[in-house]
Amino acid sequence: MTSRPFLLGLTGSIGMGKSTTAAMFAELGVPVWDADATVHALYAPGGAAVAPIAALYPQAVQKGAVDRAALKALIAVDKQALSRLESVVHPLVSADRKAFIAAQGGAPLVLLDIPLLFETGADADLDATLVVTAPPEVQRARVLARPGMTEDQLALILSRQMPDAEKRARATYVIATETLDGTRAAVQNLIESLKARHA
Repeated sequence: MTSRPFLLGLTGSIGMGKSTTAAMFAELGVPVWDADATVHALYAPGGAAVAPIAALYPQAVQKGAVDRAALKALIAVDKQALSRLESVVHPLVSADRKAFIAAQGGAPLVLLDIPLLFETGADADLDATLVVTAPPEVQRARVLARPGMTEDQLALILSRQMPDAEKRARATYVIATETLDGTRAAVQNLIESLKARHA
């Protein structure tokens, strides 16, 4: 029996159903760590990223919190901004993830929801990876249904993400998310097989 939980990393391009799939794992009793939620907490008033970001870019902090719009504007004009910000934020996110895993005690399985899982090399620290996928037309329809989303924004987001086919090729497991019932059944089967294999 391993002394730590089996670490499964979840990722998927925009509109592929990652958040919905993560919620299904949580409903089935699997502890879920969410990279995006962690960054939101780090940027919130009192968050650990606020002071170091204020030291680098005072204009990016408003009312004691990191202003994401100001950060985006900075990154657009300053080529060094993104790497400087990452050097502050990534270690904090990593520390939060380690603390979350350590706090799970006897849990057999922990899901780590990491949007840029392969892009940041986070998969190197995990036992397996799961990519959620859907046909391109389903993905487009889901994303364009979001408030304020445009074709141009979608194209820009996709250009910054690793292509779905490459993610699927690198993944240990792949779940298609065309229907909620199909996704839920696949999640349940995966949890059961992982728990059985690593019991």
